[in-house]
Amino acid sequence: MKPASNPYDKFFSLVYPDKIMEYEKHWCDRYSFLLNRGYELRPRFHPDWIPSWKIPGAKEKNPVYCEDAHDHIIYMVMDARRTVDHGQVCIKRITNVSDEIAIAKYLSSRELLSDSRNHCPPIFDDFVDPEDPMIIYMIMPLLRDFNDPEFGFHGEVVDCVTQLLEGLTFMHDHLVAHTDLTTVNIMMDAQPILPQGWHFSSRSFAPNGYENIKPLSRIDHPVRYYIVDFDGSIRFSPGESPVIKGVGGRDNDPPELITPHIPFDQYKLDVFTLGNVFRKEFQQVKYLNLDFLDGLIPMMMTHDFRQRPTSQAVLDYWYKTRERIPIASARWPLRKPTETIVETVINTVAAARSGVNNLRYLFEEVGLSLVVCLDYVV
Repeated sequence: MKPASNPYDKFFSLVYPDKIMEYEKHWCDRYSFLLNRGYELRPRFHPDWIPSWKIPGAKEKNPVYCEDAHDHIIYMVMDARRTVDHGQVCIKRITNVSDEIAIAKYLSSRELLSDSRNHCPPIFDDFVDPEDPMIIYMIMPLLRDFNDPEFGFHGEVVDCVTQLLEGLTFMHDHLVAHTDLTTVNIMMDAQPILPQGWHFSSRSFAPNGYENIKPLSRIDHPVRYYIVDFDGSIRFSPGESPVIKGVGGRDNDPPELITPHIPFDQYKLDVFTLGNVFRKEFQQVKYLNLDFLDGLIPMMMTHDFRQRPTSQAVLDYWYKTRERIPIASARWPLRKPTETIVETVINTVAAARSGVNNLRYLFEEVGLSLVVCLDYVV
C-alpha cells in the first residue's frame, strides 16, 4: 500500500523547489572556477548539488530546516569561504564598463586604509571571469545592511553619524565623489553583534537557515560602518572642478537633479544624499527623540548646492554638536511613534540598569579623558 503523502509536501515543494533557479545558475557554473581561486560557495551551488532533504537516508526531510533550501535572489553578490582560512567573504560580480574597481582599489590601498576615517571596504582580491572578459569578480568583507537590525540607543546613532561623516570627508579629501550615497550603499561589519553569523540568502536566519538570528546590542558591541558601491563614483584630478553635469543615483530628492543639464557640485550632492539618509532613517518616521540631529540634517540638505556646506564643514559642525550631547544619554532608548507609555517606562528602566560602561569612545576626542558621574540610583 502506498504511504499517505504529507499534506504539506506540495506547499514545501513550491516554497523550497529542489532545483537551482535561473538567476542562480551563473554561480553554479562558476563553482569550480571560484574554488580554484580559493573561494568555496555554499553546497547549494555545487554543480552536483542534491538537495539535502532529498538525499536517501537523510535525517531531515523537511526543507524548512535545511540550509541549502534557500534560493539566492541577489545575483550580483554571493558569499563564500576562503579555503585557506575558512573566513567569510563577499564576491561581487561586476561588468568592466565603469571605474568601480579602480576607485575601490584606490580607496582601499594600504596607504589609505591606515587612515581611521576611511570607511571604504578593503578589496582582498579581484579577477576576470574565465569566459567573459567583461565580467570581473571583486572579493570584499562580508557586510550587512547598516540598519538591520534596527538601532536601539542614542549612542548608536551618534556613532553611526560620526563614522559616516568622517568616511564621506575622507573620500572627498581624496577627490572621490560617490554620487549615489543612499541607504542601500551603506553597510556594516555586523560580526560584533552577530558573532555566529547569518544566512546570506535569508538574513533573518542563522547560518543553519532556520533559527532566528539573535543580535547583540551595538551600544555594547560597536560595529564599523562602510560606504560601498562605487560604480557611479567619480575620481577627480587635483585641481579639477567637481562642478560638472550628472544624473545622481537612487535618491531623486536633491534639487540639482531637477535640471541635470546644468552642472552642479558632485561633492555637495553627496552631502545632500547622506543628510537625506539621516533624515529618513533616524528622524522622519522611525524615532522621536533625536533632537541633536535637528541642526545637522537641514544644513546638509540646503536647497541651493552653492550654499550647501562641504563635507568637512558638516563634520566640524557635528563635532561641536557632539560635544554638547550628555554622555549619560548614550544609553537612552530610541523611542518610536508607536511606542506606548508602558513600553517607554520599561525600556528606560532597562537601559538605566545597564549602566554607561564602554561608552566613552562615542563622545571623546583623541587624548581627552572624560569622567561620568551618575547621581541617580536605579
